[in-house]
Amino acid sequence: MSISENIKKYQTLLPEQTTLVAVSKTKPVSSLMQAYDAGQRVFGENKIQEMASKWEEMPKDIQWHMIGHVQTNKVKYMAAFVSLIHTVDSIKLLREINKQAAKHDRVIKCLLQIKIAEEESKFGMDQADALELLASEIATTLPHVAIVGLMGMATFTQDKTQVEAEFNKLSVIYKDVKTKYPQLTILSMGMSGDFTLALKHNSNMVRIGSSIFGARN
Repeated sequence: MSISENIKKYQTLLPEQTTLVAVSKTKPVSSLMQAYDAGQRVFGENKIQEMASKWEEMPKDIQWHMIGHVQTNKVKYMAAFVSLIHTVDSIKLLREINKQAAKHDRVIKCLLQIKIAEEESKFGMDQADALELLASEIATTLPHVAIVGLMGMATFTQDKTQVEAEFNKLSVIYKDVKTKYPQLTILSMGMSGDFTLALKHNSNMVRIGSSIFGARN
């Protein structure tokens, strides 16, 4: 199937309230434009410089999502245009996003990344840290950031029982936190190989790459 056919497939397949983030890392602008021409407007990248160069080249009605780990010294390169940062895992990072967003008179939306995977290589904060951050003055004294939801990545494994347990864990955390902070409307979890399990556990934003654009270079 072509890129545009894959986009149309997911537009049909996903529930109406679910946002499809087309993960376009390493892919050329020509491939992204095929997705764009099929109606896709939300793209996810994991390297800030690559995202910035694509932003410069491509139509300005695209929402760019940063889905990779963010180093504080790189925030300035995306502060002018990024729509949503999925991977906020510290107060330090949140402060830097606020500082850089202020320079562009913007409010940047952010998700708190919760560590649900067993892999050491995965980033994220635990539930207690996230709750502490949300309850702190930090969340209310940074006018240029808006925490709008949670994000998590499951362990990279063929064991679907484990993946489902991890998604369920984040879903329970999200439900719990949302009762106190109703402004949290996004639960971002699920990728090409496990998005159906994520949807089962109330994900409303999925990050699909290889199933749309083909295997990465």
